[in-house]
Amino acid sequence: MNRSSLGSALRALRESSGMEAKAVARSAAMSRSKLSKIENGNTSPSVTDVDCILSALAVPEEIKAEYMAAARAAATEITPWRLIRRLGHNRKQQQIQALESQTHLFRLFQPSLIPGFLQTPEYIRAVFARRNLTEAQLDLTISARLARQAALYDAGKAFRFIITEPVLRWRIVAPLLMVGQLDRVISVSRLPNVDIRVVSLAAPQVDFPGHSFSIKDERTVTVETVHAETVVTDPRDIALYTSKFDGFARHAVAGDDMRELIASIRDGFLREQETL
Repeated sequence: MNRSSLGSALRALRESSGMEAKAVARSAAMSRSKLSKIENGNTSPSVTDVDCILSALAVPEEIKAEYMAAARAAATEITPWRLIRRLGHNRKQQQIQALESQTHLFRLFQPSLIPGFLQTPEYIRAVFARRNLTEAQLDLTISARLARQAALYDAGKAFRFIITEPVLRWRIVAPLLMVGQLDRVISVSRLPNVDIRVVSLAAPQVDFPGHSFSIKDERTVTVETVHAETVVTDPRDIALYTSKFDGFARHAVAGDDMRELIASIRDGFLREQETL
């Protein structure tokens, strides 16, 4: 099986499972028309699409590995944000959630924003309000991102976050709302399956932040750039991102030192709020 025949192979797999296309599309967080286009070979499925479809079908791991290998024949996929906007940011969040349900280890590096898993509703609103969504679209997107955060409380999953200190000072929302946002980060850091580290401005730097990225198990790396989302699946490239992540992790503050640093920044916002 190669990438060009993947759609028809997925259709045959679905039909042999006895699942209706509507049920698979719903579970995979995609439209029925998109699934139809994939199965008929009119649309080339992304690695995420294939992963979500196979998860919806609950296929055995050995079968999933074969199909995912075909999906990864193209090692890098680039999806412009304008296409994601057309899909709907809320549906994109649901699609990510479907993929995350099959992930056990999350590693997220953020030099730009508080990671989505840690964002408060107000912070999420401020982030997506800059994307010219309608109020209805904004509400759906906020709800979808908050729903993803439930994974934090799944003891079978492990989360490792690295955040650069400027992110904690970046004024995405008003001072009092930043206080609530930083309290949220401190609170989540106490979960037993969550490790949050901060790259302090006071420490000598051994690397350059570059851009945000997230690593899901050893399967994919997702990179967000100005114009697009890039998904990397080549093991050699994944290894590069893993090495960069581990390098920052070794030099970042963790545990009580991390919480003390965040609390000091939070208190700065509190003092600022008192002067307003």
